[in-house]
Amino acid sequence: MLSRLQELRKEEETLLRLKAALHDQLNRLKTLVHVDNEASINQTALELSMRSRGPEEEEEEEEEEESDP
Repeated sequence: MLSRLQELRKEEETLLRLKAALHDQLNRLKTLVHVDNEASINQTALELSMRSRGPEEEEEEEEEEESDP
């Protein structure tokens, strides 16, 4: 009976360590997802800003070329 109780306590300790390790890993993954989402949002904003500036800059260059003699 005593040995069975000791086995159960060891198993409980193992399961508690596993629970803590999984909890830590889950928190790290949540942080990584947040960083990935933020990077994705920043990349999208960069692409949008580049698109919005592109045609205007081309028009300005064409106007400058036309005004040159």
